[in-house]
Amino acid sequence: MQRFPIMPTYAYRATDPGKSCNHCRQGFEMIQRMSEPPLTQCPKCKNPISRLLFAPAVVIKGSPMTETDRKIKDYEREGKWSHAAELADKEAEKTKREDLRVRALEDYKKAGYDFDKYDKKDDS
Repeated sequence: MQRFPIMPTYAYRATDPGKSCNHCRQGFEMIQRMSEPPLTQCPKCKNPISRLLFAPAVVIKGSPMTETDRKIKDYEREGKWSHAAELADKEAEKTKREDLRVRALEDYKKAGYDFDKYDKKDDS
């Protein structure tokens, strides 16, 4: 099996559309090695061209922050622990998100709720 090296595709466009051919006025793509210098002239009309830059593709790991997550964070920032806990608890119940369930328990504890007394079994 023959392997071909993967090389990036660069886009170019005329720097002065008035002095260019259809090829570079509309823009074109060129496959080049990253080590090659960028083209400075159109391969057809020899007029000046420039390489176009594109925004990089960004991948965010994990799930995006939801509006509910933002509201919980706002309540926590304001020290409204019981509000944050209740909202996180309801959202965890609805979405089955374990991270929100744990967060709700932590916020309830910060609000002064003592869950330990309910967890102990009565030995009478």
